[in-house]
Amino acid sequence: MTIKPRISVLTLGVNDLEKSLEFYKNGLGLPTEGILGQEFENGAVAFFELQHGMKLAIWERKSVAAEAHVALSPPSSSEFTIGHNVSSKAEVDQVMQEAEAAGATITDPAKDTFWGGYSGHFLDVDGHVWEVVWNPEWEIED
Repeated sequence: MTIKPRISVLTLGVNDLEKSLEFYKNGLGLPTEGILGQEFENGAVAFFELQHGMKLAIWERKSVAAEAHVALSPPSSSEFTIGHNVSSKAEVDQVMQEAEAAGATITDPAKDTFWGGYSGHFLDVDGHVWEVVWNPEWEIED
Protein backbone atom coordinates (compact mmCIF):
# COMPACT_ATOMS: atom_id res chain seq x y z
CA MET A 1 0.00 0.00 0.00
CA THR A 2 1.27 3.47 -0.81
CA ILE A 3 0.22 6.79 0.60
CA LYS A 4 -2.24 8.61 -1.61
CA PRO A 5 -1.47 12.32 -2.19
CA ARG A 6 -4.24 13.65 0.06
CA ILE A 7 -2.47 16.21 2.19
CA SER A 8 -5.21 18.59 3.24
CA VAL A 9 -3.85 20.45 6.29
CA LEU A 10 -0.49 22.07 6.93
CA THR A 11 -0.12 22.81 10.66
CA LEU A 12 2.41 25.32 11.91
CA GLY A 13 3.54 25.25 15.53
CA VAL A 14 3.43 28.79 16.89
CA ASN A 15 4.54 30.46 20.10
CA ASP A 16 1.62 32.88 20.55
CA LEU A 17 -1.65 31.75 18.95
CA GLU A 18 -3.33 35.17 19.09
CA LYS A 19 -0.32 36.99 17.64
CA SER A 20 -0.07 34.44 14.82
CA LEU A 21 -3.82 34.67 14.19
CA GLU A 22 -3.48 38.45 13.84
CA PHE A 23 -0.60 38.02 11.36
CA TYR A 24 -2.37 35.51 9.12
CA LYS A 25 -5.90 36.93 9.37
CA ASN A 26 -5.38 40.68 9.34
CA GLY A 27 -1.84 40.89 7.99
CA LEU A 28 -2.00 38.40 5.13
CA GLY A 29 -5.79 38.41 4.78
CA LEU A 30 -6.36 34.64 5.03
CA PRO A 31 -10.00 33.71 5.81
CA THR A 32 -10.63 32.06 9.19
CA GLU A 33 -13.29 31.52 11.84
CA GLY A 34 -10.69 32.44 14.47
CA ILE A 35 -9.52 30.37 17.41
CA LEU A 36 -11.47 27.19 18.06
CA GLY A 37 -11.21 24.52 20.76
CA GLN A 38 -10.20 26.74 23.67
CA GLU A 39 -12.33 24.62 25.99
CA PHE A 40 -9.92 21.69 25.57
CA GLU A 41 -6.48 21.31 27.07
CA ASN A 42 -4.00 21.75 24.20
CA GLY A 43 -6.98 22.19 21.86
CA ALA A 44 -6.90 25.85 20.83
CA VAL A 45 -6.24 26.07 17.08
CA ALA A 46 -7.08 28.32 14.14
CA PHE A 47 -7.69 27.16 10.57
CA PHE A 48 -7.35 29.22 7.41
CA GLU A 49 -9.01 28.31 4.13
CA LEU A 50 -6.66 27.88 1.20
CA GLN A 51 -7.32 26.68 -2.35
CA HIS A 52 -9.04 23.42 -3.31
CA GLY A 53 -10.05 22.53 0.26
CA MET A 54 -6.50 22.84 1.63
CA LYS A 55 -6.19 24.36 5.09
CA LEU A 56 -3.42 26.06 7.02
CA ALA A 57 -3.63 25.51 10.77
CA ILE A 58 -1.79 27.29 13.56
CA TRP A 59 -1.44 25.52 16.87
CA GLU A 60 0.73 26.34 19.84
CA ARG A 61 4.06 24.52 19.66
CA LYS A 62 3.60 23.08 23.16
CA SER A 63 0.26 21.59 22.07
CA VAL A 64 1.79 20.05 18.94
CA ALA A 65 4.48 18.44 21.12
CA ALA A 66 1.92 17.15 23.64
CA GLU A 67 -0.37 15.69 20.95
CA ALA A 68 2.44 14.01 18.99
CA HIS A 69 4.31 12.86 22.13
CA VAL A 70 7.54 14.52 21.03
CA ALA A 71 9.93 16.79 22.89
CA LEU A 72 9.31 20.51 22.57
CA SER A 73 12.45 21.61 20.78
CA PRO A 74 13.72 25.05 19.82
CA PRO A 75 12.16 26.34 16.60
CA SER A 76 14.26 26.35 13.43
CA SER A 77 13.53 28.38 10.31
CA SER A 78 15.54 26.03 8.13
CA GLU A 79 13.37 22.91 8.55
CA PHE A 80 11.02 23.65 5.63
CA THR A 81 9.57 26.45 3.53
CA ILE A 82 6.02 27.26 2.58
CA GLY A 83 5.73 28.19 -1.09
CA HIS A 84 3.13 30.72 -2.16
CA ASN A 85 2.95 30.78 -5.96
CA VAL A 86 1.56 33.85 -7.69
CA SER A 87 0.82 34.93 -11.27
CA SER A 88 3.41 37.67 -11.85
CA LYS A 89 6.53 39.41 -10.64
CA ALA A 90 4.38 42.36 -9.57
CA GLU A 91 2.28 40.05 -7.41
CA VAL A 92 5.43 38.70 -5.74
CA ASP A 93 6.41 42.28 -4.86
CA GLN A 94 2.89 43.05 -3.59
CA VAL A 95 2.71 39.99 -1.33
CA MET A 96 6.19 40.67 0.04
CA GLN A 97 5.19 44.24 0.89
CA GLU A 98 1.96 43.10 2.56
CA ALA A 99 3.81 40.47 4.59
CA GLU A 100 6.38 43.00 5.77
CA ALA A 101 3.65 45.47 6.72
CA ALA A 102 1.98 42.67 8.73
CA GLY A 103 5.15 42.06 10.75
CA ALA A 104 7.09 39.58 8.62
CA THR A 105 10.86 39.85 8.36
CA ILE A 106 12.15 39.93 4.79
CA THR A 107 15.15 37.61 4.60
CA ASP A 108 15.59 37.58 0.83
CA PRO A 109 14.10 40.49 -1.14
CA ALA A 110 12.31 39.50 -4.34
CA LYS A 111 14.59 39.10 -7.35
CA ASP A 112 15.06 37.16 -10.57
CA THR A 113 16.13 33.57 -9.90
CA PHE A 114 18.79 31.46 -11.61
CA TRP A 115 16.05 29.16 -13.00
CA GLY A 116 14.07 31.93 -14.73
CA GLY A 117 11.50 32.75 -12.08
CA TYR A 118 11.18 35.55 -9.54
CA SER A 119 10.98 35.05 -5.78
CA GLY A 120 11.63 36.38 -2.31
CA HIS A 121 11.55 34.95 1.21
CA PHE A 122 10.19 36.17 4.52
CA LEU A 123 9.85 34.87 8.07
CA ASP A 124 6.40 34.95 9.65
CA VAL A 125 6.04 36.08 13.25
CA ASP A 126 7.11 32.62 14.49
CA GLY A 127 10.10 32.28 12.18
CA HIS A 128 8.56 30.02 9.53
CA VAL A 129 10.09 30.62 6.09
CA TRP A 130 7.71 31.59 3.30
CA GLU A 131 8.77 31.83 -0.33
CA VAL A 132 6.66 34.02 -2.58
CA VAL A 133 7.38 32.90 -6.12
CA TRP A 134 6.40 33.44 -9.73
CA ASN A 135 7.29 30.49 -11.94
CA PRO A 136 6.83 31.27 -15.64
CA GLU A 137 6.22 27.56 -16.32
CA TRP A 138 3.24 27.27 -13.95
CA GLU A 139 -0.28 28.51 -14.52
CA ILE A 140 -1.90 29.65 -11.28
CA GLU A 141 -5.61 29.02 -10.72
CA ASP A 142 -7.53 31.70 -8.84
